[in-house]
Amino acid sequence: MNNGAWRYDRLLFCTLLNALIALPFVARAGTTSEFVSYYQNAYAEGRDLIPGPQIPLDTPSIASRLDLQTISPEAALSGTAFLGADGSVIKLAGVQGCLSTEPLEFAGMPTTCAMISLAGMTATLDEAKAGAGDAFPCHVFAQNPGRPTVRFAECFFVENGAVRSLSEALISKGLAFAARDRTGRPVFPEYLEAEEVARGEQIGIWANDQFAHPDGERTPINPSTN
Repeated sequence: MNNGAWRYDRLLFCTLLNALIALPFVARAGTTSEFVSYYQNAYAEGRDLIPGPQIPLDTPSIASRLDLQTISPEAALSGTAFLGADGSVIKLAGVQGCLSTEPLEFAGMPTTCAMISLAGMTATLDEAKAGAGDAFPCHVFAQNPGRPTVRFAECFFVENGAVRSLSEALISKGLAFAARDRTGRPVFPEYLEAEEVARGEQIGIWANDQFAHPDGERTPINPSTN
């Protein structure tokens, strides 16, 4: 792994460590902080509390009838979801987080895949917010009724003058994986290509020799995958 990637991983781990130390103390008087803490704690323990879509997602619609909605993110809830300012949960449709709590080494420090995935979503969300003016354009495929409302979407931000998908950014940094459908095919084939590049270059989680893909026997697949 090159020095730039190592420094990024080290910084990410420090963000992770500070966030996880703070998790048990985040819940204060505000219901939002309690909500965020509840979901983050569960994810750090290997449990994704955000349900999958109740209806099949019309993923081709992103190419045929793009309908962008402006969503302001508040905080990461899991490795692939965040809380919106309107109180809804936004679940990224094209990416799959890691839920394994087996010990592994990351940037020279002991941690777990679930913790890396959660910290990666937090760090990438902050970076993307800076490039999006604290509000993302998102294409919403569907939503589950009830409270909280869960919307399944792909969100975008500008990086170095180019439009980038938040899902693709997570995958390219080796912090998450391309989501598969129930038949095992990638929801978006281009994200699988990004995953294979990150894997080949040993970026992020892939830098650990003991790590196995969620489709393997060592790391569980996120049950809320599309």
